[in-house]
Amino acid sequence: MAIAEESPGAVEARIDQLYRAHAGWLRGWLRRRLECAHSAEDLTQDTFMRLLTARDRNGLRTLREPRAYLSTVAGRLLVNHYRRLSLERTYREALALLPAEEAPSPEWRLDLLETLQAVDAMLDRLPGAVRTAFLMAQLEGLPYATIAGHLGVSERTVKRYMARALEECILVME
Repeated sequence: MAIAEESPGAVEARIDQLYRAHAGWLRGWLRRRLECAHSAEDLTQDTFMRLLTARDRNGLRTLREPRAYLSTVAGRLLVNHYRRLSLERTYREALALLPAEEAPSPEWRLDLLETLQAVDAMLDRLPGAVRTAFLMAQLEGLPYATIAGHLGVSERTVKRYMARALEECILVME
């Protein structure tokens, strides 16, 4: 028997209750990992925003271990945070290698960094084989038959992988 959906107001009240009871603990948990109170505050807010905007929030009704749940959600955001920092660091290092006259404007740098982050997030959403096929085709310029051989799949499967990856690219551009 399916559990009836709660009204949006009831779910928001449950999240508010969760926030009041555990936000301080979560902020401390994140501060110990980040060693930065501001980032910990941001990720705490992001964690609860993730709960508010989640498609399926009915699981909150039967939540037995709220701290374990919150630390799992926050942990995923923490991984994304570190990935974004790594991407930004690599980007800044690449820019530092450019001669001053070729350096892009601050606006262009920001646009490019945001694009890189969107592409990174898109790639992260793809299943491993789809991501590998897409990168082999786009970065190495390999033909589908060669990719199929490397992955041990048919060329038709590689075409499906590429269609899936390109669909994600289109969604990122919208």
